[in-house]
Formats: sequence, C-alpha cells, structure tokens
Amino acid sequence: MTHALLVIDVQNDFCPGGALAVADGDQVVPVINAMMDRFDLVVATQDWHPAGHSSFASAHDGRAPFDVVQMPYGDQVLWPDHCVQGSAGGQFHPNLKTDPAALIVRKGMNPAIDSYSAFFENDRTTPTGLHGYLQTQGVDQVTVVGLATDYCVNYSAQDAAALGYRVRVDLSACRAIDLNGSLQAALDDMARLGVELVNG
Repeated sequence: MTHALLVIDVQNDFCPGGALAVADGDQVVPVINAMMDRFDLVVATQDWHPAGHSSFASAHDGRAPFDVVQMPYGDQVLWPDHCVQGSAGGQFHPNLKTDPAALIVRKGMNPAIDSYSAFFENDRTTPTGLHGYLQTQGVDQVTVVGLATDYCVNYSAQDAAALGYRVRVDLSACRAIDLNGSLQAALDDMARLGVELVNG
C-alpha cells in the first residue's frame, strides 16, 4: 500500500447544526464517500474530547469562544464545547462511510492538550501513533480531506509533509472555519511546505 486517504473529523459537531459548525461542512460527505475506492488505505480521525477539556472556553472563567489563551505549548484558540466523548456531536456524520476505514484515530483525549493534527497533539511532540501505523502499511503518499481546512486538515497536512510523505489536500472535500483570515494563512503555509493543493 502506498497512497492513503486521511478523512479528518467529519463529525456532527462540525456540520450544520453542530456545536462548532463549519459552513457547508456536510457537503464534503458525498465527495469523500465517492473518493474512498480510489485509495489503497482509508484512515479516519475523530475529535474525542473529555468533558471540561482545556481547549473549551467553558473551562476558563471570563473567556468566550474564539478567545486565544496561552497554554504551556503556546497559543490556544478556545472553542465551544464540541465532540465530547460519547456525545451525539462527537459521532461521525451519519452518511459518512466508515466501513472502509482501516483505522480510526481518536485525538484530543488528553484534557490538558488540544490536538488538531492526525499525527501529533498541539505540543507538537506527543504522537498519535498514526505515523507508525502508516509506516507499517508502506504508505508514502497521503491525500487529506475533511474538516476544517484551516485547522485539523492544515495541521495534519503540514505534519505529514514534515514526516516525509507526499501530501495532497483535495479542497473539494474540505470546508473551512476561516477565523480572521485563517484559511488563506493555512493555504499559504501548506503550499510553502510543498503540499499539493487540488480541487477535485
């Protein structure tokens, strides 16, 4: 196996009606489902926070969602409570095909550290185990899709590139939060690292 599809956080809370809804987030579902058969391996990630996670604004007195605070590992955007373990919002979108996924990586489970990337927590050093798994499967190229382009897709793509994979992000199967210009910044950062940005 050489080419893996990484399906990032296509969960109810990131889709319309969810706690941290990405505009048109549900529109990626049929696009991703149609892509799956073209890849040697499919891996899905799932944001999976314990209640009261330190990245939630509700865990910080006087703070509101989208404020930025300093954590031991650097800047942290505070989010509405989302993708809490066992909640309906944490489940995959009901129309997403999950049977083809050889592995589901749950991230953000450490209450003290957020985790955007499929490969590392936000301290940039604690691995999720995905890299080791892909290495055992002989994967050298990944295509990254899902939610949201400017956060978890972006961090996953950048880490994959830094780890030596050939990386492509298919923007037709992604949607962005775009918080204060974060989408363009993410696209620029990914391109600078050699990530191929395609649209369909």
